[in-house]
This record gives sequence, structure tokens and C-alpha cells, in this order.
Amino acid sequence: MGWADRGERDGKDGKAVRVEITGLSKEYGRVRALTDINLTIDKGMFGLLGPNGAGKTTLMRIVTTLLPPTSGSVRVGSYDVTRQPGEVRRLLGYLPQEFGLWRRLTAFEVLDYVASLKGITPDRRRREEVGRVLETVRLTEAAHRVVGSFSGGMRQRLGIAQALLGDPSLLVVDEPTAGLDPEERIRFRNFLSDISGDRVVILSTHIVADVESTCSRLALLRRGELIYVGSPDELRSRARGKVWELQLSEREYQQLQTSHRVVSSRRVPGGVAARVLAGVPPCGGARAVEPDLEDAYMWAMGVTGDA
Repeated sequence: MGWADRGERDGKDGKAVRVEITGLSKEYGRVRALTDINLTIDKGMFGLLGPNGAGKTTLMRIVTTLLPPTSGSVRVGSYDVTRQPGEVRRLLGYLPQEFGLWRRLTAFEVLDYVASLKGITPDRRRREEVGRVLETVRLTEAAHRVVGSFSGGMRQRLGIAQALLGDPSLLVVDEPTAGLDPEERIRFRNFLSDISGDRVVILSTHIVADVESTCSRLALLRRGELIYVGSPDELRSRARGKVWELQLSEREYQQLQTSHRVVSSRRVPGGVAARVLAGVPPCGGARAVEPDLEDAYMWAMGVTGDA
């Protein structure tokens, strides 16, 4: 890989690791969940964006050693996830889409138990490590509260705390803001950005705003295939000249819906104001506007045949 030394590749002498996915496919019987995925992820926040059912969770489960690929390979640093899962797990922190917490235990008890499962010993070191991650996720004052009393945002922060035990070089979070209210979602994604630093953080989500506000690079996954890898700005530039705003009568708007992709609409005096995706002006009076990431995401999905 051309890196300076094994320690840097392994994440042992600092957190700089690289995730390299090559020719990765996954099949469940006759169903192909992933097809020939090729992707390189370096340190910082990386967004994996796609609709539900696109294959994001399957890809994350392979990266985190929980699911074997049908073909292809994944390397985390210098380790292969299939042949060296134990070494990969030493570098890994994972918050799955559904993470069950013991609601009758305190936050400290949950983390102390998980730290034991991760082999963090002796007891003094384990207590220090639990205290460190509680402080990192700003739950120190809630350490001895039972988890059942936590808000959704606090439970997600506790989920991140267990993933941070052992100070991993790679942190994988799958749909972490689903179910959070808007204020909690903003706080949580800002927190993820804060802790990315010199580690790799992979954020898998179907919520465009989570990626737009935190990730410098992203990949779009559709029906198990990568359709884009690059920066948010590059993706937005692809939709430039394809986003239009116009005002229509109610009848004209109903007709427009049958022939064009409407991103958003709102009722206004005299009719409907709509934001539309189209390669050419959809009608007279349409005004080209600068695309945001959601526009660009929908355009990319549309031009590959998604409805």
C-alpha cells in the first residue's frame, strides 16, 4: 500500500488505517445483495448513502467481520477481514443499526460488561477505560443512571461509547440517527464529526442531511451497486442545470407529477410552488436553481433508473 511502516498500517502506532474493498460481492441464494464493490476509505468521516434495502447493512456487516463475502476481499490496515477477523476486531468499534442495551443496568455497568467482553483488563484499567469513554460521549454525570431512563440521544451516545472502548482505529455506525428527533440528530452527527479526528469513521445512512453536514467523501449505493464515489461538492455539480423551481396551477401541478420527479412542493396563493428535477426546463417559467445534496442524490438515483 506504500505506507511507511506496519505500525501505521495496523493502527498500532496511531490510528491511521485504510479500508480497502476490492471486487466485493455477496449473494443470499439467488439474491445478490452486493455486486463488485470497489472502494477505498481513508481517515475522517465517510458517508455510505442509499435507500433502505440498498445493501448498506450487508456491506457494513462484512467490513466488521460479522458476515463472510461471497467473493472479493476487505482489508482493514494490513489485515484481511475474512482470514484475520481477530486482528481486525482489535482495530474496530461498531454501532449496529439495532443495538440492544440492558435497560435495567446503569450506563457504567453496561460499559464495564462490554469492556470485559473485549478483554480489557485488569479491573483498574477497565474502570479507567469506561470512565474515559463516558467522558468522551458526555455521559459522566449519567454514569449511574439506569439505561431505561435515557432519552433516545443518550442511548445512541452510550452505543457509541461501547464502540469506542479500546480506542479503535475504525468506527462503523449504521443508521445512527434513525428515530432521533431533529435536535438530537444534529447533536449526534456533530459529535461523530468531533471524534473522527485521525480515525476512520464510516457513517451508513439513508438520511442525506447526516452526510451533507459531516462527510468530506461519500459513496452512493443502489440495489447493491456503487453508483458514485467522491465528494459532496462533486455530486452536487453533476446535478447543476437539472434542478428547477416553478409556480403552477393545481391542475398543471397534477400533470407535472406524472411526467417529472418533484423534489418538494408547497401550496402558495394561486397554486403550487414546486422544485423539479429535469434535464431541460420542464415548462415555460421554470427557473434553474443551485442543487443541494438531496437534489443531487435524487438525480443520481434517477439517472440510474431508480423510481
